[in-house]
Amino acid sequence: MPVRRLNHAVLYVRDVARATAFYVDVFGFKVDVRIGDRAAFLSAAETLNDHDLGLFSVGADAPGPEQGRVGLYHLAWEVGTLGELAETAAKLTGLGALVGATNHGVSKSVYAKDPDGNEFEIMWRVPREDWPAEGEEQLRALDLEESLKRWGPDLETGAAAGSAT
Repeated sequence: MPVRRLNHAVLYVRDVARATAFYVDVFGFKVDVRIGDRAAFLSAAETLNDHDLGLFSVGADAPGPEQGRVGLYHLAWEVGTLGELAETAAKLTGLGALVGATNHGVSKSVYAKDPDGNEFEIMWRVPREDWPAEGEEQLRALDLEESLKRWGPDLETGAAAGSAT
C-alpha cells in the first residue's frame, strides 16, 4: 500500500464545543460541519481535504489520555515558516498549553496539549541542505531565537514551499 500522506486525524474529546474553539483559535481551522454537540469536522486554510480534524464527544466524565499507555502519543502539524512557529508557540504559552520544545535537527518543534490532554506537535521543517550530517547529534533544546536569526521568520520549507519531501 503506497501511502502518500496523512489525510486527517480524528480525536475523542470531552466537549466538542470547547475542543472546536481551541483548534479554531490555535490553528485557525474553520468549521466545515458540526453535528450538534456530538461531532465537528474542521479544515486548515488552503487544504485539499474535506476535513483535516474530526472531533467526537465522549462525555464530560471520560478519562483522558495517559502517558505511557498504548495509544496515540501525538500528532505533528507542520507550519510553513519559523515566524508561524514562533507565533504559535507564543499563543500556546499564553493559553498554558505549551509542554515542550525540541530541535530535532531536521525540524524545530513545540509540543502542547489541547483541553482534553491530547498532545500535538507544531513543527517547521529545516531546509534539507541544512539537515545534520549522519551521526551528528539531532535532539537538542530548541533555541527559537537562534533559529530565527539563522533562517529568518519568512523562509518557507516543506509542503508550504512545494517540496515533494
